[in-house]
Amino acid sequence: MGVMSGPYVIRGSVSLPEAELMWRFSRSSGPGGQHVNTSDSQVELRFDLSATESLPEVWKERALQRLESRLVGGVLSVRASEHRSQWRNRETALVRLASLLAEATAPPPRPRRRTRIPRGINERRLREKKQRGETKRGRSGRDW
Repeated sequence: MGVMSGPYVIRGSVSLPEAELMWRFSRSSGPGGQHVNTSDSQVELRFDLSATESLPEVWKERALQRLESRLVGGVLSVRASEHRSQWRNRETALVRLASLLAEATAPPPRPRRRTRIPRGINERRLREKKQRGETKRGRSGRDW
């Protein structure tokens, strides 16, 4: 078995620690012909979010809150079975887990600052509205 493409970086200098990842392999449904019956190519990757020490505390809180509906006992699990090879499924599961955590730990967006509409723009809009109304009124053939 080769080496996976390094530690999976979530964001900045924070990455997924290999020691905290729990792997489980099982038979996969889907493509593979007779090969499918003999190989454990489906991958389930589990990461204990509530017990991890690798994430900064703020990130951990954020992730626990945002992924609440996906967690089972504080553990986040990701499944991959679309490839025939277990190796590619492992890669897929890792990428999925990393992107899930990256999304869940992202800082909340800055609140929107309301800006005032410049008076000139508003006046121009009203002037054009009035003009459009005049044009339309002029189309009704009353005084022909």
